[in-house]
Amino acid sequence: MLNKKEQRQRRARQTRIRIATQGVARLTVNRTNLHIYAQVISEDGSKVLASASTSQADLRKSLGGAGKGANKAAAEQVGKLIAERAKAAGVEKVAFDRAGFAYHGRVKALADAARAAGLQF
Repeated sequence: MLNKKEQRQRRARQTRIRIATQGVARLTVNRTNLHIYAQVISEDGSKVLASASTSQADLRKSLGGAGKGANKAAAEQVGKLIAERAKAAGVEKVAFDRAGFAYHGRVKALADAARAAGLQF
């Protein structure tokens, strides 16, 4: 029997297999109890083109210090930031990789903010 983490990793593997056939960069999200992380990874999966997270000092300061990275408002800021950094790296179109997490709450807030900031997926 699989535990909760193994179930999520299994779902993530299925998604990544499907994304690999699309031939576009992927926007991957990782969520922990304290922070949310986003990375734009190249089509072949060899390079991180852009990244943003609530654990970065500049973003943490704007959120109001430690312990504020685990809410929807923080996820929205990370979404905007990752879209800006991806566009600066020349990436307009991505596939959204939610890494097995439910498309709900912080993950959805990050995705919506990235879309609003001009990233297409």
